[in-house]
Order: sequence, then structure tokens, then C-alpha cells
Amino acid sequence: MLLGCKNSVLQAQVNKYNSNYVLFTGLVLTSDSLKPIQYVNIRTQSRSLIGYTDYLGHFDVVVKKGDTIFFSQVEQSPSWHIVPDSLKGNRYSVIKLMVQDTMEIPAIYIRALPLKSLFNYEFVNDDIPDDMYERARKNLENEALKEELRMQAPDAHNSQLLLEQTRANQLYYYKQAPPQGYLNPTAWIQFMEAWKRGDFKKKTQKKSTYISPY
Repeated sequence: MLLGCKNSVLQAQVNKYNSNYVLFTGLVLTSDSLKPIQYVNIRTQSRSLIGYTDYLGHFDVVVKKGDTIFFSQVEQSPSWHIVPDSLKGNRYSVIKLMVQDTMEIPAIYIRALPLKSLFNYEFVNDDIPDDMYERARKNLENEALKEELRMQAPDAHNSQLLLEQTRANQLYYYKQAPPQGYLNPTAWIQFMEAWKRGDFKKKTQKKSTYISPY
């Protein structure tokens, strides 16, 4: 249903412009197994990115007659297609096949240590760097996040929120006396309970049992 609505909107855009524009639709598949390729970037030379394929490899974009359409994806070799400039209608459909790109990684050379004792020493004392999972776990710890937030300077958004809250509090008691804490009955109840518990008594310091050698 959503795909039909999208096609209707694009068809309306084509009808809105002159006859030089067409609705370009189609499928992007792998050349070896004919499986749909999702999230393929669709670009033109003049308008850059104009769309991408969905999870079924389908796409529908509005292009001009004679445009060169480029298809690119990380795992596939880049490809292109030219829309014919002699089309009579306002729709054009193709099935695009893309070839998987060869990915190369740097060579890794593994050499043995000359002595077994050196292997034991390196295995115990070598500093093995953390992998991506371990680094992510350390960065997401609560204490690390708190320290990171504490060290950061307040940004413009938080500063503006604090300023607006301060002005709102000032306007709320405009031309009035703001409430005083010593008239708050809850604060008085807490003070009396703390006084009964002896929280305000002067605590005697215990004598230290440490004997200086000097």
C-alpha cells in the first residue's frame, strides 16, 4: 500500500514537470545469484543523491531523459545506466545487475619465536590492546560516563534552558516577596527531628593510638 502511494506521488511529480522527466523504476540484483541488493545509492551527475533501493532491491526515482544514473554500494562494484533520450512515455523500468567487489586486506605475516621461554614471557607480559567490544564496554560504564559529563562544559542549549528557568522563577514572584525557607513547616519538622537525634551535638574526637617513632 505504501509503495503504491509512493509511486502515485512520484507520478504526480512527473506530470507536474514537462515531458523531459520520467519515472525511473527497477530492481537491483546480484549478477551471480540474482538476489536483491538493498540500500544501493542512486546518483546523477547534476543532482547528486536522488534515492536508494529498499530491502527488496526496488527503487523508483524521477530523472530526466538522457541522464546517466550511477549505482554504488559498499560490497558491489560501481555501475551506471543511461536513460534513453528518445522515450515516448513518462515511465522507464530496468533490471540492474551488479558485480560483487573484491575486498583486499593487508597481508599478515606470522613468525615463530626462536625460544619457547621467550614465548612464555611474551604471553604473560605482553600488553594486548583491547578490542572494539572491550573499548565500548569501558566507555559505556556509568562512572566513565559521569566523569565525561562532569568534564564537559555546558553547551548553548543547557545554558539557554537554565536562563529560561531562572527568568520564569523571577517572573512567577514578580513584585512579590519570594517564599522564605524559615517559614516552611516541613523544614522545621526535619530540624526538630535532627535536633532530637543529636545531629547537632559536638562530636568528641577519638585519641589516636599512633605512636611517633621520633
